[in-house]
Amino acid sequence: MAANDKRDPYRDYKFLVEIDGAARGGFHECSGLDASAGPVEYREGSEARTVRKLPGLAKSGTISLKRGITGDAGLWQWRKRTIEGQIQHKNGSIIVRDETGREKVRWNFLKGVPTKWTGPSLNATAGEVAIESLDISHEGLEMA
Repeated sequence: MAANDKRDPYRDYKFLVEIDGAARGGFHECSGLDASAGPVEYREGSEARTVRKLPGLAKSGTISLKRGITGDAGLWQWRKRTIEGQIQHKNGSIIVRDETGREKVRWNFLKGVPTKWTGPSLNATAGEVAIESLDISHEGLEMA
């Protein structure tokens, strides 16, 4: 589709989501891009009054994505297979773009799996866009 085509799902968004290298859509909201390593405290034998700290196990947050409903059922099918026990860990990327559509920054998540899908609140009198959300738990986040 042309960039000026009103049906282009990426035109109005500043970021894009890829799953296993394939674009899965433009989303209007993304949260949960975080990683941490809680401290492990310990005491050295000769220094009873001083607590030493080392980084503990790395933990990653859950990525939450929101977008208007589209005709692409790929993310729904991934979630459906997961709840049916056919778990497919997938790698993906959250890509921030500038106003011309060029990539500015990318975060890659590793071994992601969908953990929650929320459908839209439907109200025929509201005239609002139907929004779906997807939560993806993963085992690592890195900036590319």
